[in-house]
Order: sequence, then structure tokens, then C-alpha cells
Amino acid sequence: MNKKLLKLLDDINAKKQEVRDLADQGKIEDAGKAKKELQELQQKFDLLKDIEDEALDNARNQLEETGSVPGKEPVDPEPKDSIKAFADAARARFRNAMTEGSSPDGGYTVPEDIQTRIEEYRGVKASLIDLVDVEAVSTNKGARTFKMRSQQTGFTKVGEGNAIPGKGTPQFERLEYEIAKYAGYFPVTNELLEDSDANISNTLIAWIGDESRVTRNNLILEALATKEATALEGLDDIKYALNVTLGQAFKPTSRIVTNDDGLQYLDTLKDANGRDLLQPDPTSPAKIVLRSGATVVPITVIPNADMPSDTSTAGTTVIPMIIGDLKEAVKFFDRKQLTIMTSNIASVGDFNAFEQDMTLFRAIEREDVKIKDSEAYVYGQLTVTEETTEDEDAA
Repeated sequence: MNKKLLKLLDDINAKKQEVRDLADQGKIEDAGKAKKELQELQQKFDLLKDIEDEALDNARNQLEETGSVPGKEPVDPEPKDSIKAFADAARARFRNAMTEGSSPDGGYTVPEDIQTRIEEYRGVKASLIDLVDVEAVSTNKGARTFKMRSQQTGFTKVGEGNAIPGKGTPQFERLEYEIAKYAGYFPVTNELLEDSDANISNTLIAWIGDESRVTRNNLILEALATKEATALEGLDDIKYALNVTLGQAFKPTSRIVTNDDGLQYLDTLKDANGRDLLQPDPTSPAKIVLRSGATVVPITVIPNADMPSDTSTAGTTVIPMIIGDLKEAVKFFDRKQLTIMTSNIASVGDFNAFEQDMTLFRAIEREDVKIKDSEAYVYGQLTVTEETTEDEDAA
């Protein structure tokens, strides 16, 4: 695409934003005038684009027929290099926008393998997204219908000729969601953009992908924390939460999600014969389970940095210990709209990209998290004091 068309795309995007801003401000007449100007710009772009496409088609036909373009020797096509394409686009500031999938406004489409690498990177560090129920949605709001939980009492014995009593019918409730936008900007030195392709792709993917992972972890933990905390004083309380609070509806599929402090506590528990209760899972040695009598439950450990303990009270550590089936407990609505835009002339507060010779990357993603079934988990908090720790060491 030539420079004139790229300039027109910039003008079109700027005019679109102007129309939105005027409409939001209630300046309908001005917004209408701006919309007419937008339509004229779009028509001009379409006309020039048609001419350019026609020239490209002619050249393509010539290439197919003769294996060469007019005035040039035939060359073998180079294999597609997605990482290089990503890096080249970064150096060119992506022109307009980089979006997931095709952009109707004419943007840079993320190479498929680059997006795959972002997904894989999320799994490298601790992520809660794999533990919850994720649903991709295509609208910004909606609802899901669930049958309410109730205790049925069975039929009533009725004598011959007597009236049959009425019974309760199923009741329903709705889980509503509304997608919200989460965003941030990232300054990158222009020296970095001039480095090798691998450095650019690795740095930007790791940078933005990890921000996305932390964002999702935070949203899930915030949703779980909306339930009233249950104080846990030791192993017996953990077993009670599994056996009674969660019961047979959820215990078979439950796990304990805790942090490094929680792992340390569980790793000190021993049975009457001095054997550790925390053991490798026989079916998957890389995983660990808590095994105590009839209780066998998997353990998922989240680093303290992502799931911190409360140490605000001197000498006391309150450890988060979430017990239950998080796929039944949490619903994650994913709008699948990860968008990145860049600028080397933008200003944010006191930061001036042009003056500081940097490029700003702005990342946006859209999602919502809701508690689907609050009875599917226990939001446990285990309080450990220095005195308790010393007593255990002495024992």
C-alpha cells in the first residue's frame, strides 16, 4: 500500500474518532458534518485503492502467465516469516492498528503463530485461567440461565379418593455479564525496535502477554474474594471444608489453590507415623496431592507475587487457601479482543514519546468474571503465627 493510501487511512481513523467524540459530547450537528467528511475520505480511499488493486492484479496476472513481472527477472518467492513480519510491523509503528483477526478499518493482522506464542506464554507462569470455566462471547453483555438449587422432599402418600397436594416446581435464575475493557500502555525504546527480529518479538510478546496473564489472575481472585472468608485452623478444618461444606457434589473434583506460604504449611504436615501428608501424585509425579486418610486432593500453587498472603499484622501471616471446584465456581467471559496500537509521537502526562525517542504500545483486552456457583468453593484463610511455627518446630 502506497504512502498516500496510508495517509488516508490515518485521516479516516482520526475522523472516525472525531465523530465519536462529537456524538459523545452531544454535538449532533457537528458530528453529522464530520460524518459527511468521513464518507468523502472513505470514497476517496476506495477510488485510489481500486486503482492500486487493478495495477496489482495486472502484475499478478503477468507473474502467473510468465513467471515474472514486466522489466524484472523471475525470482523464487521467499517463505513467509511471521516473526519477521511482526518485527517489521513494529518498526513501521503498525501504521494504524494491530488487532486479533481482520480489522474492518484496515489494520495489521497478527500472525497466527505469534498469537499462539502469547497463549503458550500465559501457561509458563502461574495462571488461574485453566482452572475456571472460560466461555468466548461475541457480544458485550448477556446472561446465562441456571436452575436454582433446592431440596426436594418427594411425593406425599395419598389415600384413595383424597386430594393430591401440590408440589414445588423448578425455579430459575440468571447469571448476567457485561464485558469491561482493561488496558495499559508500554513505552519501548526505539533502540529496541532496531534490534533483531527475535529480540523484538520475544520482548513485546513476553511483555504484553504477561500483563494479560496477571490481569486475568487478578480478576479471578477478586471474584473469588467476594465470598465471605472461612477461617481455617489446621488440617481438620480443611477436611471439614471438603467433606461437609463442599460435600459429595464437589469434593471429587475439588482442589486446593494456595500460594508459596500455603505450600510451606502443607509441606510440614505429617501423619501419626511421621510421614509427609503432601506427596507426589502417582499418576503424574510432577503434581502434588494432600493425602490424609480418605481425603486425597490435588494442590495448585500460585506464587506469592500473584497471590499474596496478608502480613499486615506483625507476627501473623494470613494465607489464602481456596478449596473447591473452580470450573463450577467461576465463569470467565472472554470477548477475545486483544488490540495493540502504537505511536512514536504521543504524549501521556509528562511522558513524551517524540521527545524521549520512544514508541508507546497501547494494549486493550475485554472480559468479565462472575461467580457461577458460590457453593462450589470455600474461600479459606489459614492464620499462621510465629509462635505456632516455633511450636511445630519444637514438636
